[in-house]
Amino acid sequence: MRRRTLLAAAAALPAAPALAQPAWPAGRPIEVVVGFAPGGGTDVMVRALAPFLAAELPGANFVVVNRPGAGGETAYVALQGARPDGFTLGTINTPGYLSLGVQRRVRYDTAQIRLLARLVDDPSAFVVHRDAPWRTLRDLVADAKRRPGVISVASSGVGTDDHLGLTLLEAASGTEFIHAPFAGAGPVRNALLGKQIDVAGLNLGEIGMLSTDNPPMRALAAMGETRWELMPDVPTFREEGFDVVMTSERGLAAPRGIPEEIARRLEDAIARAVAKPEWVEKARQLELPMAFLRGAQWEALLPAQLARYRAIWARTPWQ
Repeated sequence: MRRRTLLAAAAALPAAPALAQPAWPAGRPIEVVVGFAPGGGTDVMVRALAPFLAAELPGANFVVVNRPGAGGETAYVALQGARPDGFTLGTINTPGYLSLGVQRRVRYDTAQIRLLARLVDDPSAFVVHRDAPWRTLRDLVADAKRRPGVISVASSGVGTDDHLGLTLLEAASGTEFIHAPFAGAGPVRNALLGKQIDVAGLNLGEIGMLSTDNPPMRALAAMGETRWELMPDVPTFREEGFDVVMTSERGLAAPRGIPEEIARRLEDAIARAVAKPEWVEKARQLELPMAFLRGAQWEALLPAQLARYRAIWARTPWQ
C-alpha cells in the first residue's frame, strides 16, 4: 500500500476546466444510501462531502439515508433495485461488498452496481479504551493465549474488514477471541466507550485520536502495510509480529443502468469536490485517509481483491 498524503492525493487529480454546468433537475433530492448506522466512518464521510458535491452540481440536494443491516447487504439491495436515473446513489465498503458473497448467498449482484469513485482507503485497527490493561498488540495476544475465548472484539458486522482482520489474527497467532458484530462503527465505538466490549475493530479514520488532547481510546496497532503519517505512533500488525493486512475502501456507486452522461457528470463532480483545498482540510479534520480513484480504476482492482477474500475463506472461514 502506498503512503497516503492528503495534499498529494488532491494534487494528483486531473485539473478540470471551469465550465458552466447546467442545473441539476430541481424538486427531488439525490438519496445516498449508507449501509451502516449513523456515526461511523462511512456515514460521517458522506455527510461531510454532501455540501461539496452540491456546490459542484447546481440545483442538486443530497440526502443521506441510513439502511443498516446484514453487513451492508440491505443497502446494496436497495441501490441495485433503485431507478437508474441519478437520484439514488449508495456507498460501497470493501471488503464487505465482495466478501459477503464469498461466505453466503446474497441478494445483490455486483455486476448490477456501477462504481463512481473510491474516496478512502482506511486501515483497520484494534482499538481499546484508554483504561485497558494492554499497551501493545503483543500484550493483547499474550493475554488471549492465556484466556482463550474470553476477550471480546467488536466489528461492524460479519465479513467486514474488522472481522476479517480478526480472523487473520486468530489464524496467525493461534488465539481465540469472542467476535461481537454490531450494525456499524458508531455503535462499536459507543460500546467500547461504555466498556461493554474489550476491543473495538475500527478504522484509523473512525477513532478520533487527533481531535482531542486526551482521547478516550487507544489504537494498539493498525492493519495497513505501512504506518499512516497522521498517526505515526500507531505500529502496524506486521511490526508487532503478525502478518495481517486489511483496509476498508469507501466510495460511491449507482445502479448499473444509469445513463453514461449522468454517471460521468456525477463522477466529475466528485473528482472536483475532493480536489478542493477546503475538502482536503475537511478530510484532515475528519481523519479520512483519502485515496481517490475514478470508478473504472476502482472496479479494475476488485477481481484481485475478491480472489484474496476467497483464499482467506478457503483457509480460515470467518463464519
